[in-house]
Amino acid sequence: MNLAQLLLEHPFAADDAIVHTVDRSVTRGELIRDAHAVAGALVELGVQSGQSVVVQLPNGPQLIATMFGVWIAGAVLSNVNPRATASERADAIAELGPAAIIDANGMVCGVDTPRSFDSGTAFVMWTSGTTGAPKPIQQTHDGYIEFLDRVLGPLRAKSATDAPASTPTRAPMPNLIPVSIALNAGLYNVLFGLRAGASLVVMDRFDPVAFAELIARHQIRSTVLPPAAIAMLSDDDRVVDLAPLKYVRSITAPLSPLQARRFTTKFSTFVLNSYGQAELGEVIGWTAAEAKTFPHKIGAVGRAHPGVQIRLDADGHLLVKPPNTASGLGDRVDANGFVDTGDIARIDEDDFVWIEGRVSDMINRGGNKIAPGSVEEVLRLHPNVHDVAVVGASDDRLGEVPVAFLVGIPPEDSALDALCREHLVAYKVPVQYLWVDALPRNEIGKVLRTGLVARANKARTL
Repeated sequence: MNLAQLLLEHPFAADDAIVHTVDRSVTRGELIRDAHAVAGALVELGVQSGQSVVVQLPNGPQLIATMFGVWIAGAVLSNVNPRATASERADAIAELGPAAIIDANGMVCGVDTPRSFDSGTAFVMWTSGTTGAPKPIQQTHDGYIEFLDRVLGPLRAKSATDAPASTPTRAPMPNLIPVSIALNAGLYNVLFGLRAGASLVVMDRFDPVAFAELIARHQIRSTVLPPAAIAMLSDDDRVVDLAPLKYVRSITAPLSPLQARRFTTKFSTFVLNSYGQAELGEVIGWTAAEAKTFPHKIGAVGRAHPGVQIRLDADGHLLVKPPNTASGLGDRVDANGFVDTGDIARIDEDDFVWIEGRVSDMINRGGNKIAPGSVEEVLRLHPNVHDVAVVGASDDRLGEVPVAFLVGIPPEDSALDALCREHLVAYKVPVQYLWVDALPRNEIGKVLRTGLVARANKARTL
């Protein structure tokens, strides 16, 4: 299967609106017309099947039409965030060796000798780069369809079971895309919505007020949000109601139980965590039925999806074996096909998975392991702390010690120490509190910890 079929064989009529933004809508017929125009231009430029096309466009109908045009032409898509720095874009282009580059100024030739990818490759996606340089991940057309159906299958089965035979079919609820389509979470949710037979509501940049307006306009009952957006909505006094929204699936990064509770309390909307990686697709998540049965487990990322096997190794690393994965996983895959996710987790008596933190983020203080999230959760309890990240700084005696970076109104350090000692064992209490205007984050809200570690080490030597 070619992902282009998700648009070309979509159940909407040609004059049905299929992509909505804050200020316009585009019909399926218009989108197909524009996609074919892109495909024709690529063929005329000499782009051949299996060669890559770099697309640098902001979220919107033009980007979506261009993506499908690339697939209609048989080429390999790579969305590169137009907000990335010039050097980041140059590095991506050098890695991909594209036959063509498409940005807001039009289409241009790529490198002299374009790279050819394996047959069936649909697109190249980049990892988030929070702990190092972003890495390219190749996805196939058939493999990504399985990623989508892995989550859609149980939803379709439940819908068919719940609906009486006499109930007329109706179009699925629109799928709202509140993150960049250049990111895995954005692209996944575009394709997920179309695979479900739904229309798309696309935001170019996340804004709490615009988000609330789109929810009301399109009567959206469930959507996805990254943790940073969830926190923004909880903090924004202008947004007091998100009706008819009933469920939010948290994506892109672990959501702290505290932020989940804040959001649920303010909007009476249940947060369904989920877990996946660009290389694996979504492998763990919640259902609405589980949310009703296990509300006390808010903060867990859910249970393994059907067809996905999970286990923990002796060190607490989460190992996952989905039906298929992207290529290029190398030594992360063991002899039995389990992938080391790089996350520390626990699995409770009801098979719910709780993510404790990234292996690379763990702080080793004299042999005692500290998950930064456990310290951050406590520091967020202080009313003056609006945002926080804890990292390990080098220490000659203990190896590493925790240092906290905080955003907000600084209280006395002794107040933060007392709060931490009330809820944490002594070795988890930060040795230093550094106040900053904002934490460095990537576009989906993940903290860029590498830079903070360097700043913490510098501060410790002053």
